[in-house]
Amino acid sequence: MEEDFMPNWKREMIETSRGCFEVFVKGEGEPVCITHHYSEFNETGDYFAETFTDNRKVLLVNLKDAGSSDKVKNGYELSMVDAVLDLEEIRKVKGFSSWTFAGHSTGGMIGVLYGIYFSTSLKSLILVGSSAREYSSSSSKCIYNEGHPKYKRMQELLELLKLQSLEEADRSRLAKERTQLSLFRPENYELYFSKNIMKKMSANRLNFFSREQLIFDVTRRLSAIKTRTIILCGRHDVQCPVEFSIEMSDLIPNASLHIFEQSNHYPFLEEEIEFKRVLHILLS
Repeated sequence: MEEDFMPNWKREMIETSRGCFEVFVKGEGEPVCITHHYSEFNETGDYFAETFTDNRKVLLVNLKDAGSSDKVKNGYELSMVDAVLDLEEIRKVKGFSSWTFAGHSTGGMIGVLYGIYFSTSLKSLILVGSSAREYSSSSSKCIYNEGHPKYKRMQELLELLKLQSLEEADRSRLAKERTQLSLFRPENYELYFSKNIMKKMSANRLNFFSREQLIFDVTRRLSAIKTRTIILCGRHDVQCPVEFSIEMSDLIPNASLHIFEQSNHYPFLEEEIEFKRVLHILLS
């Protein structure tokens, strides 16, 4: 990866019947929508989103209560279902008859719901390191499970990163440590994350997700997904262990599954060349 990186994501404010949303756009070609449950994006972009900008037009969406998108008036507006409804309105306002949705981690959980309820709006659905149900309590391989040896430290880091008063230097240090916990080769952090991409977390959205995911399980509805679905995961994923990607591939009709053997939660960085190669083949 190149160390020098000039932000070139164009910021748009998109007014819809469900509110105003901050969206960052980059690339040319067929549209790809990307979001994450509690990330706050800005003009520097996003590592996962960068994967698609070579030959796609990427729309990187800040959901409500993230960035400069509208604040919520009711708590339920922070739900994953509401996120899908918001994305649908953005698609309509932009005039796309259909688009691809790509989601990593909690973005993939939103993507699963998108596929269940609006398959006809999706040309393709790409789910990376994700799950169709609550994953922490049922697998000790998950770093959010109390049985995982690094559970306590991950929880400490998440709480610290919620603090709005945190100095940027401290935030960067803590965010680095948090990310290293989810890398197959943590010593390669500087290599993987060499670009000037910076984002924050929406504490309100993270807090809501922490409760919502406790009852999240849409595995019985996965057969309703009728669009081309591509499931990608690192073999050593500690956030959404690979067994949950395998489960989705078994339950979603005609889904494609590829497991990256030398990756944890970030296969698009840990095996960047292979990830792009596989994605290109599956999207062809």
